[in-house]
Amino acid sequence: MNPNPSTLRNALTQRAGAMLLLILASTPSLAIDFGPDGMFSFTGFAQFATTQQGSYCLNCQVADRNAPKHLRAADAIIPGRTFGDATTTNWQVQPYLKAQVDLGGGFKLSGLLSQRWRQGSVNGSDPEIRYGGTVDVPDYWYEKNLALRHEDYGQLIVGSMVSRAYAESNYPYGGNVGLSDAWGATGAGYGMLANAIRVGTRNFDVADGDLYLEATYDQGNTNFTRLKPSFLELYAQYRRGGLALDMMYQDGINGGAGAWGQSPFSGVTPFSADDTNLAFKGNRQSIALLLARYTTDSRIELSGGLRRNQWSGADLVFANNYTTVFNADFNTPVGTGFKGYAANSMDVLLGARYFMGPWTFSTGMVHHGTADTANPSDRGQTNSALINTFGAAYNFGNGWKFESTLGMVRYAKLGLSPMSMPGNASATNVDSRITTEGRWLTLGMVYTF
Repeated sequence: MNPNPSTLRNALTQRAGAMLLLILASTPSLAIDFGPDGMFSFTGFAQFATTQQGSYCLNCQVADRNAPKHLRAADAIIPGRTFGDATTTNWQVQPYLKAQVDLGGGFKLSGLLSQRWRQGSVNGSDPEIRYGGTVDVPDYWYEKNLALRHEDYGQLIVGSMVSRAYAESNYPYGGNVGLSDAWGATGAGYGMLANAIRVGTRNFDVADGDLYLEATYDQGNTNFTRLKPSFLELYAQYRRGGLALDMMYQDGINGGAGAWGQSPFSGVTPFSADDTNLAFKGNRQSIALLLARYTTDSRIELSGGLRRNQWSGADLVFANNYTTVFNADFNTPVGTGFKGYAANSMDVLLGARYFMGPWTFSTGMVHHGTADTANPSDRGQTNSALINTFGAAYNFGNGWKFESTLGMVRYAKLGLSPMSMPGNASATNVDSRITTEGRWLTLGMVYTF
């Protein structure tokens, strides 16, 4: 029998990822500086992980797996489908290439290029063909920018970059306690910026500590003129001794509607031709985020976060094979679709780490809260989720680290997941429409070069 081409391709992709890590394992840390006066540097990370997953249900919903969570057609589960144990594997690699030139007078010009590739499988076979192949977020770079810096005046960065809200939430806050997706890739924010300008100050001495201020603006897809996109993020960081405070406010106008905190900011839809379609209305969503870390001594680190999400809601509109919808009442027709309602919610993060030689032990918690909205239909606003993790990591040195995480989730009720989660099984692979609780154990290796 001839193997299925997509199955063969995915098997080879998995083996290539594992082989890359085996090659790296035979070498010391590969951080490289090269070129005249070391003007180029090459760093990054590679990760391979396997998870023993409980309460997993593959291909359970009636609609296509990529159908938006807030589309009514995506609510239904295929009758008779059950959930059980599964083994998932995942790999990801992200290199960073940086070039820096000293211009004199304290000014430095640098360029940064970075992309992430990843792939995963369930029970040895990939359940889907990723759009864009193994590129993490197709058509968007993590970093592709130029920066001008001066220690007395601050910095100016132009190009593609990740938002501060996503970057800080993903790592170190969420990532340090096994909650990078559950915290960083949720909420009403945006994570990937393609046409951004970032301005940052120098560090100011404030109350015996250091204060840094920053503003980022992204104009999105400039081909939209009626529904003109606009993204603004304000960021402040204060450090004093073992205390670090990170404060962010993000406001996105006419970006895509959703609750995926890593979402690219571009336009109401990916297609500028939709700008002239009067059925498409404006969209606005924002977050206010406070993150804090405190190192009590050399062994203990405590962390936490509060996030307020706010959505304008998006009417259901079908056009050009694309659907916009968020928190719509499917019993209230408006135009050719249904009315979307505004909503807001609060999410909480708590974490702790204990360092003991090469070992690091951690525990974390994320709570996705219920949402306030006038929508008479339940689109997840009455549900909440509590996600807990317990982790142990061992640092072998030379860039190598072993990580293990035991995780569990409990939903308040059976039904659609909380509004600040982008999917009904996001970050946990435990679908809230099938069961109210689930557990998983992840083992993996990370190589930092």
